Amino acid sequence: RRFPTVEVRAETFNGSTHVPVPADSAFLKALLFELRLVDDHVFVEHRDTCTRINHSSVYSLRTEGGDLWPVLAFQKSGLIYACLPLVEGTLEPRPPLLTVAGLSQGLALLLGMVDYLSPSRKNEAEMSAKIGQLRTLLIQACPLGTPLNTNLRSLNSSFDDIQETPTDENQPAWRSNTYKGKPQVNVCITERVKCMQYDRRDVVDTWQVYGAVNCKCDIEGSAPSVTLSLALPTYGPPLQDIVLHHCVTAVDPAMLESSSAEPLGDSVYNGPYRFPFIPPSESFNLCYYTSQVPVPPILGCYQLTEEGSQLKITVNLKLHESIKNSFEYCEARIPFFNRGPIAQLEYKVSYGQLDLSREKSLLVWVIGQKFPKSLEVSLTGTMSFGTAGKEHPTDYVCTGNTAYVKLYFRIPDFTLTGCYVDQHSIQIFVPGKPKITASKELISSDYYIWNSKAPAPMVYKTL
Repeated sequence: RRFPTVEVRAETFNGSTHVPVPADSAFLKALLFELRLVDDHVFVEHRDTCTRINHSSVYSLRTEGGDLWPVLAFQKSGLIYACLPLVEGTLEPRPPLLTVAGLSQGLALLLGMVDYLSPSRKNEAEMSAKIGQLRTLLIQACPLGTPLNTNLRSLNSSFDDIQETPTDENQPAWRSNTYKGKPQVNVCITERVKCMQYDRRDVVDTWQVYGAVNCKCDIEGSAPSVTLSLALPTYGPPLQDIVLHHCVTAVDPAMLESSSAEPLGDSVYNGPYRFPFIPPSESFNLCYYTSQVPVPPILGCYQLTEEGSQLKITVNLKLHESIKNSFEYCEARIPFFNRGPIAQLEYKVSYGQLDLSREKSLLVWVIGQKFPKSLEVSLTGTMSFGTAGKEHPTDYVCTGNTAYVKLYFRIPDFTLTGCYVDQHSIQIFVPGKPKITASKELISSDYYIWNSKAPAPMVYKTL
């Protein structure tokens, strides 16, 4: 199977060192010759010399256009498995094999084919049938030249859904198969919040929200049309830096021009956020976005001071009143770098429980699934350390009293921007009433609270 899109990319990457892929017959002849399966009784210096010993399954084939490299090939149970991985760069000088990412992908795909074919090697009729189905399987496993699923056995039950060539000329290339059954659409909005808090007057706290809208559309038809709308609360912050999946067919250009690099003003795009698209067969991210929310979900203060051989710590956390007080999990992790194991620990927590890691270098404060009614929790403690060993964590940034608390949490059925899927506005132009499932979640990502009693890495938001 040849992939013209990959060949065009190879020509772009390889530049003047590019060697075109010859016709199938010429490629096969060169491969059989290199593997010594033809003319093996004839001594050919560039192939048979003792100074050239091949320690891998990667070969260079001599063709009319030049030496074709890297060709990955090996023999197994009377069959030859071969592929030509893409090299994303120039071929001269040849890059080390470990730097060619396509080699591992190609090997995984070939081993998946071996795993699929090898149980049938003693049954010639079954083997012939499976080889005949390989081309059909590759349409799903490797639709545009990049392996998406190397476990070909898992695709065995999907034969009826796979089309070797689209029956409808309007079917887009990204719909590799068609669905048969009751129509259903699943949409999930996942927002992640990054945060750097310092609790200092001379340093600005920063936070950023970025979201992704994931869709899985099981809909009949070769090119079904779907329109999905995202909605915001009346005074919710607008979505910005929107990046769309290529299956979206039309959109207001002003939506794409709304950038977080510009200060919020009257010209910012406030919706509606409507996305008409022809969905791929598999799960995909319809769009990505950012937003400038006014406050982070959890405000914190961390103070760490050293008194002789002891450390004293104080951590205060407050959940903002606008945030849904219902977590799947919420915990604060307090690491102690460049020190030995915690030998003595005295602490007091107003809420939740405190655990010490097995290495005795990390405190894990499990807050749980809810903050108390006051929405505030606190931790105070003193500790002393033993002798540091090689197994204890080190960090070049966090030296001395420069340290942080890192928060981990997930709030289901909630987004910080208030963004949600308007189920009533979803339009699907197919027969039957589709089942629509929509969900949303907020997850922490690099959520740091730095020790306010020591210098810390600064991150300022550029205006």
